[in-house]
Amino acid sequence: MAEIAENQEVFSIDQIEEPKDISDIVFNLMVNPNLAPVNYFNDFSEEGFDLESVANGETDDAGIFTADNGQMMAMTTHAFHHHLETDPKTAIEILISRAARRMACYGAKPEAVSAFLYHINIAHPNGQFIASGAKQGLENACKKFGIKVSDRKIRFDYFSGHGMVTPTIIVSLMGSVEDKNKVITHKLKKKGNNIFVIGKSFDDINSSEYLEFYHEVSDSPLPQFDINVEVRLQQTMKQLIEKQLISSASPVGKGGLFFSLMRAGMPAGLGFDITTDAEIRRDAFLFGESMGRLIVGVPQENEDDFVDFMQGTKLPFFTLGHVTKGEIRIDDESLGYIDKMIPNAE
Repeated sequence: MAEIAENQEVFSIDQIEEPKDISDIVFNLMVNPNLAPVNYFNDFSEEGFDLESVANGETDDAGIFTADNGQMMAMTTHAFHHHLETDPKTAIEILISRAARRMACYGAKPEAVSAFLYHINIAHPNGQFIASGAKQGLENACKKFGIKVSDRKIRFDYFSGHGMVTPTIIVSLMGSVEDKNKVITHKLKKKGNNIFVIGKSFDDINSSEYLEFYHEVSDSPLPQFDINVEVRLQQTMKQLIEKQLISSASPVGKGGLFFSLMRAGMPAGLGFDITTDAEIRRDAFLFGESMGRLIVGVPQENEDDFVDFMQGTKLPFFTLGHVTKGEIRIDDESLGYIDKMIPNAE
């Protein structure tokens, strides 16, 4: 497998011409099934839709619930198929980090995880390589984040009738909420609130929905990732919530920063006016899925305290923009309103 990898051309972002029309990318990605939480824009049925239910409920891949004994808990499920056959250890570290980062954004503490490998033939050397690497990655990530592994093993599923199916790992992470009064969500809260990005952005579109769906490039490296940065980010998020300096928080996930903001704006029909980082390609900044980034909403009255606190963490952070009444603007270009976004007619 290593010899095959060496003979393949390694993907570089320089192979993709930097696009000039951001709106074309946005409206093309909206039909991507993997970005289903915002696909209501493409529902042309006669039935209307409830914006609140679209943004919450079953379309959101993390949830908080209260058990019968009154204990508030959280649960999130994530799947990953990229590079399990070549770098399973890093692949599952990324997956666990994504799950833990999302839970941290809700103010929940990750407690225990279970993992399931699909389409793995454990009798084949390749299957053994994947299983062994995934086990190492799972144990390392859980040690970093203080998460227990249920059953101390990864469960497997294999059925030869599937034919050639990409190996996939799925994890379910359970967490607890220590203070239900400090739980926050991804939902943008108020027009005029500031929006910040915590974490460093990169010229990285590897393994992103943008690269695979829009450019039809299915073979690229794993996204930028440093598990130690992930640990620091989640520790910082816990402090921000405890100090009540932020009103909302979202990890940069599927679809990149832009679609993460869309998911945050949908519940209240709020938009955003943002400015991209001039040192990063716009497509990478908006649609890249490099790890280690959070989006937070900060009330205007908390801005100074937030900035002072973040400067003390030594983590990079970026003033992205502010919440609008509904309009979506990027670098002074309007893309329409969040509840009625349609391509501009010529």
